[in-house]
Amino acid sequence: MEFVNSIVSGFLFWMMQACALYNNWWPMLAALMYVLVPMPCLFFGGGSTQFLTSRDGGGWINAAKFLTGASAMGSLAIPAILRHAGLIETGAMFIEFTSFFILVCTVMCFHRATLDEDW
Repeated sequence: MEFVNSIVSGFLFWMMQACALYNNWWPMLAALMYVLVPMPCLFFGGGSTQFLTSRDGGGWINAAKFLTGASAMGSLAIPAILRHAGLIETGAMFIEFTSFFILVCTVMCFHRATLDEDW
C-alpha cells in the first residue's frame, strides 16, 4: 500500500505544481485520464497487467488493450491540446509531461517487481 501512496503523491505533486505555478487549474483535467488508465486492467484483466504483454487475442482482450493505450495517449494529448488552445502555458504542459513520465516509470517498476518471483 505504501507503493500506491508514493505513486499518487508523486504525480499529484507535479500536477498541482503545474496548476499552482501558473495559477490555472486546467492541467488537472489530465487527472481524469490517469484514473481511466487502469480501468481496462481491472475490468477485463482481473486486476493483472499480464494480458497487456501477451499475444493472446479475443474481443475483450483486444478492447482492453485498445482502451489502455487510448487512455494513456490521452494523458499526453490533453496537456498538448490545452496548450494549443491557449488555455495553459508551455511550462505547465512540460510539467504535466513530467508527471506522466513519473507515473509511467513507477508503473513499469511495479510491473517488473510483480513479475519477479523473489518478491
